[in-house]
Amino acid sequence: MRDYFEAMATILDGAVIGPERYRCWFAAEATDFVRFNHSAIRQAGHVRQVLLTLELIDGQRHASTTITLGGALAADAPLLVARLAALRTLLPELPEDPHLQVSGSVCSSTRITPADLPATAVMVDTILAAAAATDMVGILASGPIWRGFADAEGQLNWHESRTFNLDWSLYLDRDKAVKSSYAGGHWRAAEFQQHFAAAVARLALLQRAPVTVPPGAYRAYLAPAALNEIISMLNWGAVAEKSLQTRASALRRMRDEGVRLHPAIHLRENTAEGLAPAFQADGFVRPPSVTLIDAGVLAGSMISPRSAAEYGLLHNGADADESMRSIDLAAGELDQADALAQLGTGIWISNLWYLNFSDRGNCRITGMTRFATFWVEDGAIVAPLNVMRFDDSLFELLGDNLLALTRERELLVANDTYLERSTASARLPGALVKDFRFVL
Repeated sequence: MRDYFEAMATILDGAVIGPERYRCWFAAEATDFVRFNHSAIRQAGHVRQVLLTLELIDGQRHASTTITLGGALAADAPLLVARLAALRTLLPELPEDPHLQVSGSVCSSTRITPADLPATAVMVDTILAAAAATDMVGILASGPIWRGFADAEGQLNWHESRTFNLDWSLYLDRDKAVKSSYAGGHWRAAEFQQHFAAAVARLALLQRAPVTVPPGAYRAYLAPAALNEIISMLNWGAVAEKSLQTRASALRRMRDEGVRLHPAIHLRENTAEGLAPAFQADGFVRPPSVTLIDAGVLAGSMISPRSAAEYGLLHNGADADESMRSIDLAAGELDQADALAQLGTGIWISNLWYLNFSDRGNCRITGMTRFATFWVEDGAIVAPLNVMRFDDSLFELLGDNLLALTRERELLVANDTYLERSTASARLPGALVKDFRFVL
């Protein structure tokens, strides 16, 4: 696939005329999809797709198009040249873009992430064997993902990863279920079986009569999947430089008023250890790591080249939406095995759903518990907890109310497949907090 992409770049090099420049973004995958229901295969298929976003630039005018290609150079080359010609006829009709940003240096790179995946059929056999005595629903996506960038100046960037993502739920009845995931670039049957056994154990606890507690502030433990839902809300403009400059960011008070989180909070964009490419669609390169929050203090932001030009800053290779692609929250000192004991009496939260900002200016977030949330007394799970709504500010939740983060962290790979498989990921610990506010 890399040879195919580089051959297309060579064709484009010879197709531009005079002062014209081009840049292109390549996104391809070859994915096996297997959907399970009632612990049986209900749908299996393979998707191979190649997308190329081509942009033609002449001075400050530019236009782009996205093409679906077949992956065979002889058939795709004429289409590529024809699309370039179509963009050429369009450019004179467009206004100049004074904010157009083009990388002024050639920064080529190659990154092929090591992987150890068996054939999809082998993974499926292991999954079906583990699920034989359960009612499981889920989906497995597995296979290579390719990303590339090329431009008329000779820059070539290549990213290749081979990953799997198994997202599943074990159902008891009606809305009683345990949701789990197992993902990454290295499939380990024994490790998957441990994950599955833990889900089965939680499923057994759901057979107990559920309880309801009154609204109020409770001691709580947020599993990594639940904490990920909260941290991911910062991608709704909170860590974006544009939003911080325009005072629309949920973290605005951290920059303007010096509000701090708990000293244990160290948040960064960790491209070097994530699954996303180290370059973006316009060819700007991302640094290995960007520190966003350091010891509870807002230390940085995601800065796109366009925002950098507007505000006189240095960019850090952020995409236009200035969101994190490889979230990394540092571990703490709490052993995962001691989490229940340290929770004592309170609420164990496996997942959170339907999150939204209820007061963006104060970084207040609301959402619902769901899937294997338990009431705990004296360090022991007593019963499943009926669905509740929380409403709390991250300034408190991850500030004075944060008691501990776990030593162990979990890699959570985004399961988005809308248009294409996502390369976003998050590596997060669990969090023990006090006074987590439930309102309904």
